[in-house]
Amino acid sequence: MRGNQLLCQTNNKQCPLCFPPSLRGRARGEAFNKMNRDTALVVFSGGQDSTTCLFWAKREFKKVYALSFLYGQKHQKEVDLARAIARKAGVEFEVMDVSFIGRLGHNSLTDAGMEMDQEKPADSFPNTFVPGRNLFFLSIAAVYARERGINHIVTGVSQTDFSGYPDCRDAFIKSLNVTLNLAMDEQFVLHTPLMWIDKAEIWALADELGVLELIRHETLTCYNGIPGDGCGHCPACTLRREGLEKFLASTK
Repeated sequence: MRGNQLLCQTNNKQCPLCFPPSLRGRARGEAFNKMNRDTALVVFSGGQDSTTCLFWAKREFKKVYALSFLYGQKHQKEVDLARAIARKAGVEFEVMDVSFIGRLGHNSLTDAGMEMDQEKPADSFPNTFVPGRNLFFLSIAAVYARERGINHIVTGVSQTDFSGYPDCRDAFIKSLNVTLNLAMDEQFVLHTPLMWIDKAEIWALADELGVLELIRHETLTCYNGIPGDGCGHCPACTLRREGLEKFLASTK
């Protein structure tokens, strides 16, 4: 890790990075020294956000693993693209079948018969929300990380430019971080490098990391399963395009 990049986002005494004053000193040092600070696991879908996080992790850690999920999504091509990107990035890649998630609740990403919301409903989040997805992904990722001695888990959630999904919020991530540490008596740190930046800033980060063109042309964000710039009209493509246009305008 570089400089002060090793920052916990949980603010709780279960994490060695943020012990309260009463536990500082030798106890904090012992717990901190037990952490593997060289390796990270990225929850990786092959989309714009998680690919940006993958290369962010490569910059911040010596070794990176990528874990993708088959959760019953209609467009599983994203996993094939994720595998290809991971190969280019030189990181270890694995896919887990968690298709039960798609059968637990109704949503337009796993149910072929459901028409996708094109706009966010006024009183709720859109039907592209997959209930429990990030809860399951991060919980499974934590078990996977534990078995490999990994303490740092990276996810591309953000509550800046987002559709209101409750499992993308900072409060959820902090709460889950505490829960995972308590559940397994471990010292995980959930990193969310995109949490407080918008899509234009995510494109700027991709450019800073030297992967702007790769992310622009080789990732899959589109809800209709079209790589690169996508279909151009689904909510995911609209958000991605508007962010790119804003970023490109800022560079002129």
